[in-house]
Amino acid sequence: MTELPITKDFIVKDGYLSFILPFAYRKKQIRKAADALNDDGFHFFTLDDPGGRIDELYEGAIEISQEELDQYFLPYVEQKIFPPSVEDYGFHRFYKVVGEDFSLKADGETYPFRFMSLDVILGPFGIAFLTSRVRLQDKDLPLSSVLNFMQHFRATENKLKEEKGSVIFCDDGVEFSSIHEFLFGRLASAVKPFVIHDDRLTGYFGSLPYFEDERMYVTSFLFAESGTEISDEQLFRIGRVDGLSPERESFISASNMDYIRDYLDQYLHDRWAPDLYTIATDFAYSNVTTKNLEDMQRPLAHFMGTHYYNFMLHYFYRIMLLRVSFEYSRLKWDKDEEYLKRLIELITIFSSWYHFKLVSVRQEGRELGQLFRRAFSLDELYEEVRTTLEELYRTQENSATNRMNLLLFFLTVFTVISGIYGMNLVIDDWKNDTSWKEISSYGVFGWIALVTALLGIGMSIYLFITYLGRIVWRKLRRKFDDMDF
Repeated sequence: MTELPITKDFIVKDGYLSFILPFAYRKKQIRKAADALNDDGFHFFTLDDPGGRIDELYEGAIEISQEELDQYFLPYVEQKIFPPSVEDYGFHRFYKVVGEDFSLKADGETYPFRFMSLDVILGPFGIAFLTSRVRLQDKDLPLSSVLNFMQHFRATENKLKEEKGSVIFCDDGVEFSSIHEFLFGRLASAVKPFVIHDDRLTGYFGSLPYFEDERMYVTSFLFAESGTEISDEQLFRIGRVDGLSPERESFISASNMDYIRDYLDQYLHDRWAPDLYTIATDFAYSNVTTKNLEDMQRPLAHFMGTHYYNFMLHYFYRIMLLRVSFEYSRLKWDKDEEYLKRLIELITIFSSWYHFKLVSVRQEGRELGQLFRRAFSLDELYEEVRTTLEELYRTQENSATNRMNLLLFFLTVFTVISGIYGMNLVIDDWKNDTSWKEISSYGVFGWIALVTALLGIGMSIYLFITYLGRIVWRKLRRKFDDMDF
């Protein structure tokens, strides 16, 4: 085992940060949600974007090329991520310029930041994303302080001991002790009524009970001082968002250098090293450069444009696969036959409409897509979901076949017995109303004929009502279930 050297910081000259929060909404209300967002100052993005302010989202730092967005993705992907209207299937992006200053106080330090803009993406299957774009006001901060800000801001609810105590201060004197309340109470209040909550769970995360780690995902583009040698342990800390320890010292969540190198071999993209490093993990997607802002205009534009959509698409894949895993984990396979069919229908439509291994026509986009697939374990998750659903369906199908065989057996027996008695034994008393006095005079074969007839009629009525009830229940469940397609 190689010992870890003393953890050192490099100076971050500037940085663009984004925090992505997934949540659930009812897709049938997408038109109402779109109208509410429009009334709150959000603008619906299209490739033409007439009257849009897309470049103002980053306060003039870069220029987003909509032509490049158009040419970056494969055609069958492009039509899904750039729908021309809210009525079309796909990812519906609404953006809003905020341009307000706030400060976050945590661990005895104060971090002034600029909240540049906000995105709300109403995606397929009732999954949405809230993207907050932030720029730290203080320049020349040590890496640990920047990571510490990320770690506290991404925690929407302060549940862990090391996260408690952080407060957002607004210029008008309002304070927020919860990032969730800050986002949904002040900046994105228009979307709050459309967030779905699971009644069995409490708090925000009832919206997505399969949302992992209870923290927002972080994307960042950090500018280090020119000439900085970025070490492996620093890249590891950026990927893991390791900021400060409770003792306010630089923190790293590993002590084995060999482990760190193996970790980076899997999650680091160093095509443009040593000028630019890209790392994507299940916590963060970050770019670190030693060049200045003027020299990195194009990579920064990619980060905020084409790579943003590339990331969002793969992050959606992960949320969807976790959703299906959660749904079948609470499945009662011996009872929820229709629900299992809906799950299989859901994963089939998801696979055919949205789940593509190749999304970009460019080599860099494909390499980044593969990096996201490894970071989010998409191949393993998809194989697990597909295999589990197939096994569940096969087991349920065998159970249904056994029930059908048993039913056919009883029907055959009743048919044979009824046929025999229908041809050979006729009870004249059945032609008119029959009193209990006459029935009491029946012999053995008369009783057998009566019981057989009544059971046969009762079974026929039961089968008809059951079949009709299943049709009605299936239609009602499809109408009111939360499995929005």
